[in-house]
Amino acid sequence: MRNFIPSWIRVPVVFFIIMGIVEYAIDSGDKPAFIKEPMVLLFLVLVLLIILAVEGIVSSIKNVLYQSLDEEAKARFDTQKSQPSKLVAWVNDTYEKLKGGKPMEEEHEIILDHNYDGIKELDNNLPPWWLYGFYASIVFAAIYLVRFHIFNGENQFEELEASLAQAKIEIEEYKKTAKDLVDFNTVQVLTDANDLKAGKAIFETNCVACHKADGGGGIGPNLTDQHWILGGGIKNVFKTISEGGRDGKGMVAWKQSLKPSEMAQVASYVLQFQGTTPAEPKAAEGDIWVAEDAPAEDIPTEAMEIKTDSVIKVETTDIIN
Repeated sequence: MRNFIPSWIRVPVVFFIIMGIVEYAIDSGDKPAFIKEPMVLLFLVLVLLIILAVEGIVSSIKNVLYQSLDEEAKARFDTQKSQPSKLVAWVNDTYEKLKGGKPMEEEHEIILDHNYDGIKELDNNLPPWWLYGFYASIVFAAIYLVRFHIFNGENQFEELEASLAQAKIEIEEYKKTAKDLVDFNTVQVLTDANDLKAGKAIFETNCVACHKADGGGGIGPNLTDQHWILGGGIKNVFKTISEGGRDGKGMVAWKQSLKPSEMAQVASYVLQFQGTTPAEPKAAEGDIWVAEDAPAEDIPTEAMEIKTDSVIKVETTDIIN
């Protein structure tokens, strides 16, 4: 193997094969694994050192074996070593065939009678690589002519439009599962236990100081009743958390501190307080909010006359409740 592939090729090839296997086994996203994971980088460095150590050991063993040979055997070995490797010999042979020229010792066979101040002209044939490329271009041109000018095949503009249309479909599909792309228009109530647990943790960290742990309200309004200052429902609660409360009063905007997915989680958790009984409920603030699609039996009697007005108020931006 050493005579076929030299070590300066073998070492990097083996190393990059191992690196490729590691990258395939470890899904590191948009960055290489050895950049995101320091342990992977350390592992690859150790692998490289081991490969170099093995190469050094093999080279030392061969040198020891060479020194143990007699003079005649050394001479045969040196002669064999001076010969090009199989790979190099194959490359040289292929190059000569593609070049298609006559060797210098045979050039007298193709010398023309033209002589310009001692400069003679050879009657070499065109190189095979050039001829093959020329014939291939003729075949390609014929196929192209029939495909696009006779049968009106799909051109590049149509391919671009199809690719863009497919890309839009894939983007929309991706948005459905990409939580951090959620916004006021696309947010939906999260019911998964893990999402609600994460929302509870965010609420207890950032919101209990104003709304209390049971949502009964303190500095901030009561989250357990049906009265809302800026409108209820997942969309309005999400927007209020994102954009903040009324100018000069109310809570701050959390969009700089929380990711969209986190705001969706805490908004879904806040809606869990609806209908619960806090220990010390704060007096109701704002108006009773009723969703447009709420069935009549779910609408409180006192809200029947103001349902339309309440829905219109949903679109304003301020603090929760």
